[in-house]
Amino acid sequence: MGLFEILCGITALIFAVYYFFTSTYDFWTSRGVRGPRPIPGFGNLRDVILTNISAGNYVTDLYNNYKDEPLIGLFARRTPILVVKDLDLIKDVLIKDFSKFADRGLSTYERAEPLSLHLFSLESKRWRPLRMRLSPVFTSGKLREMLSLISECADHLVQYMEKVVSKDDLIECRELTAKYTTDVIGSCAFGIDMNALSNEDSEFRKIGRKIFNPSWTHMLRIRIREVFPWFYNMLGYILPQTEFTKFFVRVITENIDYREANNITRNDFVDTLRELKKHPDKLGNIELTDSLLASQAFVFYIAGFETSSTTISHALYELALNQNIQDKLREEIDEAYARHGGDLIHDNIKQMIYLDKVFKETLRKYPPGIFLMRQSTSSYTFNGTRVSIPEKQRIWIPVYAIHQDPNIYPKPDVFDPERFNDEAVQSRHPMCYLPFGDGPRNCIGARFAIYQSKVGLVKMLRNYKVETCEKTLIPYISNPRAFVLSPKGGIYLKMIKINQA
Repeated sequence: MGLFEILCGITALIFAVYYFFTSTYDFWTSRGVRGPRPIPGFGNLRDVILTNISAGNYVTDLYNNYKDEPLIGLFARRTPILVVKDLDLIKDVLIKDFSKFADRGLSTYERAEPLSLHLFSLESKRWRPLRMRLSPVFTSGKLREMLSLISECADHLVQYMEKVVSKDDLIECRELTAKYTTDVIGSCAFGIDMNALSNEDSEFRKIGRKIFNPSWTHMLRIRIREVFPWFYNMLGYILPQTEFTKFFVRVITENIDYREANNITRNDFVDTLRELKKHPDKLGNIELTDSLLASQAFVFYIAGFETSSTTISHALYELALNQNIQDKLREEIDEAYARHGGDLIHDNIKQMIYLDKVFKETLRKYPPGIFLMRQSTSSYTFNGTRVSIPEKQRIWIPVYAIHQDPNIYPKPDVFDPERFNDEAVQSRHPMCYLPFGDGPRNCIGARFAIYQSKVGLVKMLRNYKVETCEKTLIPYISNPRAFVLSPKGGIYLKMIKINQA
């Protein structure tokens, strides 16, 4: 073969690769949807992929640059993504026309990632029956039963803090609160003493760190999955299972078997999985495997400890920056204890109105999920527009950007719990606040997350005052590598013991 033929072959290959990466790039212009110009190989997410900017900040910039557009078209590499900005259209997607957007558009990889078969990722066919069977675990009645367990874990947190504060060390709040929420999940959901607070070598806490601080090998798996999903699933035959996959499958199967052999009933999350295993016909034609069961426990664990611990940490951060708000909240907490003594029950927590405002404002400013994902299950035309999308079109709803919109929340960088007084809430569109999503596919564990976070905050603030220190991150900088909205380098605060009268 001559040099000319070789050059022609290389040129043809380059054109073929270029065509592959750019062949979809007229998708949005042909539909009349505006958006930034994509780059071959990256689409519009180059800086996000290279971790130069967090996804939340990127989408917020996009939201502001196209402030008069109800819809924005962009590309994740070569895949078209539609960002829905208009609040009425968001309501259509999440609630009114939910049946046409029932999927999240996430892929599951039964061979390569057995724990990907969880409620968050599953397509609607498997999601619906599982959601229906798992929902009873998160009712208000169940929560009342769990509150004593949550409160006990919070007492252990305060005892642990006493040891840490006595050393006069600065405290990294995300690690501290992650230990607390890990223990709560263990006690309430799995009936297991995870010992994250009392044992630095707690296996569950180690696994949690590895999930949210992935190694380079795990990051490589993620990149292969993103670029070549079909190839990644084929690799499932030869790729070794991750440490946390083996861990969760083992823990859940052993826990179920132990309870079955010893006739133990706790009416918790594991018992619900156990009941499903005994009566798989309740899920219709869905094949019930150990991986499917372990996946539900896995997502409950990672969503339950990480999002709540991050939220508690963000609340402490803002309270340290805003001492007047901290003083007002502690006054409400002390009044509740004066009325009810140490008997902290479900109704007492619900009556703490200012605590609720602080909690909601924390989630307004720092929503753990920066956007909601949906995927169309059929072709669809958006109401009041000429924009039509095909089946399996991916949708992003920019939660973080909406929460930072000054036209909705004036001076969005200011931490102001009074944004959530009754009058202010009634004046806003219901889709302006979406930390737990909305509609049938909202967060199944929202009630649980709220109460474990509030109980933890109440116990901490009753006993300790939080202040900024020389290592406190001011101003706040998002970590571009993190899966949920979190700070770069952690949240360091100083805690001062309060002597109770």
